[in-house]
Formats: sequence, C-alpha cells, structure tokens
Amino acid sequence: MDYKGIIIEESLKDKTVLDSIIITDTKIEPVTEAHKTPWLKQWTLHTITIPANRAEKLAEQLSHCLNDNYWYADYRNRTTHYIIFPGKVFRVDRTRQKQYEAVKAYGINLGIPEHQLTWSAEIQEP
Repeated sequence: MDYKGIIIEESLKDKTVLDSIIITDTKIEPVTEAHKTPWLKQWTLHTITIPANRAEKLAEQLSHCLNDNYWYADYRNRTTHYIIFPGKVFRVDRTRQKQYEAVKAYGINLGIPEHQLTWSAEIQEP
C-alpha cells in the first residue's frame, strides 16, 4: 500500500532527493507569522506518493537531507506513519496514539511549534 504525504521544499538542504520521489501536486504558500520561518518568503509544499517498498529507505535518506532543526517530513498509509526529522526517523503504528505523543515531544524539543506537530492515530485514507 502506497504512502502519501507532503514535503516542504525549503526544508531540504539537498533538493536532489525530490528527483526520486513521485510528486502529485505542488502548492506555494506565502509564509506568515504562524509558520515561524521569517527567513523564508514561501513554503513550496509537494504532495508525494511513496511506493511501500521504498518507504523505509526514503525515510532514512530524508533524515539526512532535511535542514537542521525546525523541520520534519512525513508520509503515511492506512497502518503506518513515517515522521522524519533531521537524523531521526519515527515509524508510528497508526493505531497507537502514545507513539504520536513521543514524536510530538521530540519535535517540540527541536523547537518546532506545537501547532505544526499534530497528527491523528485515527485510521483514514492518507
């Protein structure tokens, strides 16, 4: 089962990783105060699809491509949610809300605003 998610292009220090990812949509969003990235003018949000057989390898690759701190990428399917920070990958069982709590605490410790760290364990189509 494929994974779906979003990668913010400005979060990547090595954008060549995007060359190996299926991008299904791209939206450009002007940065506001809520984004907490005043050094940027915009966020380029790429909606992505990841084949299941590439999910683990891509998560590791992205963990080395993300700019330090303040950023994460994620993708999920009906059962598993990959949440990727610089140098760290969480593979969350979507039926276990407690696992999301640990990921959220980790992100807050990196300085990511809490409102950007909201995920639901509720099983829905990604």
